[in-house]
Amino acid sequence: MFPTRNFHFFLLPVAALLLAPSLSTAQDAAPQRPQITGVSHVGYFVSDLPKTIAFWHDLLGFDEYTTLNKPGTDQIRIAFIKINDHQHIELFTDAPPSPPSMMSHYCFSVSNAEQMRTYLRSKGFDVKPGNGGTTRTGDYAFEIKDPDGTLVEFVESLPTGIEMQDAGKFLPPTRIADAIYHVGFLVGNLDKSLAFYEGVLGFTETWRGSSNGQQLSWVNLRVPEGKDYIELMLYDKTPSGFGGKNHVSLVVPDVEKAVAELEARPAYKTYLSYAKPLTVQAGKNGKRQVNLYDPDGTRVELMEAQTADGKPVPPSTAPPPAPAHE
Repeated sequence: MFPTRNFHFFLLPVAALLLAPSLSTAQDAAPQRPQITGVSHVGYFVSDLPKTIAFWHDLLGFDEYTTLNKPGTDQIRIAFIKINDHQHIELFTDAPPSPPSMMSHYCFSVSNAEQMRTYLRSKGFDVKPGNGGTTRTGDYAFEIKDPDGTLVEFVESLPTGIEMQDAGKFLPPTRIADAIYHVGFLVGNLDKSLAFYEGVLGFTETWRGSSNGQQLSWVNLRVPEGKDYIELMLYDKTPSGFGGKNHVSLVVPDVEKAVAELEARPAYKTYLSYAKPLTVQAGKNGKRQVNLYDPDGTRVELMEAQTADGKPVPPSTAPPPAPAHE
């Protein structure tokens, strides 16, 4: 593009040297995303807290490790069910703001919450100074909304927080699983969700599946700096049962052994009073799994990490449904 004159060959390196510092400074000035290391927790609304705690404690074998009362009362607002030292379930006694969904929010662990706030502000998200801070459990967190209006929380665990203070505690041998595998939730527009999770947050797509082979049903996205993932549950018409779509998946080494253990527990008889018997099946992803439902119909999935035959299942090529909303 330049004329082949000798002085241009001398000027170009000089110009490049002059420009390099300014380009580097501009790149360094751009806010960087901190690490997103995994799923911290998921929150659900419950209509009968003692009954739901019995589901998590008596049947699934997890411990309630702390509670938070409604301000100025002795009534429990949130009960915390510990899955492991870095993951838990939050049970809210508040009335759900938008029935029939019982999901309150989902939360990701980050290496630096303040850095995440700065990064999201640089991407145009409305993260005001008053949004977030030290939580009542002693960690640092804030919330935004995803493209579907669902609350997404980011938390940085602090040494003085309850979670780190209780490390190694409330981990009974009765736990049917020791980790949250993934969290699934409904999204109405796949393109907008991918722009958010992949484009902004840096998640990586790992698999997509179809329940009928004709239309895409879900897309799996792994957190950038960890193994946990989320499952985008797609729809074109509002589902009648949100609890079956919005779900949490717990990983188990052998789902049949897990089911046998659950069926042997006394609480299983109570479970059968409001839910169907447990049925092990291979999912579209080739992994054995079983679905349980809490007293409000929210699905808890037990799933093996490997496929039943040890071979990977190719992702679906079915088209996604038309966007359910704009």
